[in-house]
Amino acid sequence: MDTNILFIFILSIFIGFEVVSKVPSMLHTPLMSGTNAIHGIILFGGILVLADAATPLARTLGFVAVIFGSANVFGGFMVTDRMLQMFKKKKK
Repeated sequence: MDTNILFIFILSIFIGFEVVSKVPSMLHTPLMSGTNAIHGIILFGGILVLADAATPLARTLGFVAVIFGSANVFGGFMVTDRMLQMFKKKKK
């Protein structure tokens, strides 16, 4: 593995943690609902990796990417639905 790619990956983990930890709690739900598209891209990428996998490592990583991407998309839609339920008028 190229050391530059590994360095970028590790740096992105730290930067992502710092950015997300600075988000106020009021903005967390809209931010999560807005990132469903990113999780969909991760899911699509995992499916592409899984479809073209030639080694057991590539199949495993593709499978894990599909599982994590699916969980993120599903969870994001659930959070969005809960957020939208807060703005509906309650029935008496």
